Amino acid sequence: RDRERRNQHHHHHNHTLRLWRVINSQAHPTNPLSRCNSITPYVQTSVESSLQRQHNSVQPQEIIPRNAMKILVGVKRVVDYAVKVRVQKATVDLASVKMSPNPFCQIAIEEAVRCKEAKQAEEVVAVSIGPKQCTETLRTALAMGCDRGIHILTDQRTDYMQLQPYAIAQLFQKVVEQEQSDLVLLGKQGIDSDCGQTGPMLAGFLGWPQVTFAANIEHDGNGGISVERETDEGTETIQIPSLPAVVTCDLRLNEPRYATLPNIMKAKKKPVDTIAIEDLGVDLDPHNEVLEVMEPPPRKEGVMVQDVDELLDKLRNEAGVLQ
Repeated sequence: RDRERRNQHHHHHNHTLRLWRVINSQAHPTNPLSRCNSITPYVQTSVESSLQRQHNSVQPQEIIPRNAMKILVGVKRVVDYAVKVRVQKATVDLASVKMSPNPFCQIAIEEAVRCKEAKQAEEVVAVSIGPKQCTETLRTALAMGCDRGIHILTDQRTDYMQLQPYAIAQLFQKVVEQEQSDLVLLGKQGIDSDCGQTGPMLAGFLGWPQVTFAANIEHDGNGGISVERETDEGTETIQIPSLPAVVTCDLRLNEPRYATLPNIMKAKKKPVDTIAIEDLGVDLDPHNEVLEVMEPPPRKEGVMVQDVDELLDKLRNEAGVLQ
């Protein structure tokens, strides 16, 4: 009988230790037991019976990371990259031309959505500036995974002919301050104007740190990010200890997903807020004037050569690229 009582006591003690390891491995900041590195025998004895009673009913809970953040993404509506633009009346003709989200902005959207899927962000908001057709551009962002959209309505052109980066950056500043965003992701440049100025100007207006031409973004788990950026001589890594920050996204950061039909249908029900551009109180007058827009000269017709010697002769004597 004494041997049986000792075996029962030993089994009960092992069960208590196993149970404590299970509870301790799921420690959460809101759990008072997780604040202790060890537990005294008195405390263990007092909670032992209640833990055993709850052992069968304990369900794992989703832990919300402490660095959950709000991400704001810029989405620009531009002429589709596959379209051959036409120049009329000293400007690019936008009539009856296919328009699409800026490819670099799509990379920013993809990165923001991945952050949310990894539980690093709690909300992703897409912002676009332009005419009423920008709603279609925002719906594409929502179908890719953004939670809601903000449309700053204006009839002015955003391809540097009227609205320019200085004013656009100030418009984004107003939205960022209103939304209290923690991270702003933008494309490194628009393929229409190729300025690449909105991101750096926005960081300057906000007084935030910035990283441009991002090729890789990693979250350190403590509220900071490590960004690998492209340079003319290779890549460099910049550490931002704590957010907020502005990051512009380069081509090698990721490959944007295609919006599936179910997500396209869901995007129609997601909210899109419209703000008149005049209500933001920003001076929209351009600081530069575009004097002329012209098409590049057509390429000259190529010449067929008979052999390598003739090729070298033409490169040396006609093209002047060899000596």
